[in-house]
Amino acid sequence: MDPTAQTLGPRIQDATRPNLTGAKPSPDDPLRQAAQDLEASFLAEMLKAAGAGQTRDAFGGGAGEDQFSSFLVQAQADEMVKSGGIGLAESLFNALKERADGAL
Repeated sequence: MDPTAQTLGPRIQDATRPNLTGAKPSPDDPLRQAAQDLEASFLAEMLKAAGAGQTRDAFGGGAGEDQFSSFLVQAQADEMVKSGGIGLAESLFNALKERADGAL
């Protein structure tokens, strides 16, 4: 199974956890989280294509480095989205929101 697909499960479940910050939950929170997850997955794939997370000969971390590099790339993509990303999540959120509002 693709590691990217495995990481989506826990983040989707995060939207159903109780709100510990005291802020009033918005009905759009799960939709916004799904859009951010999609952007993170997209960015992770772009980072992989760019060669991020590949083993470099100078360090030679061996098999362990190769196995865990996908987690590093996904964490980097998640942090990119948290810091504003490339705007894809907002575009996706707006499109999904329009579709959801039209379905009501």
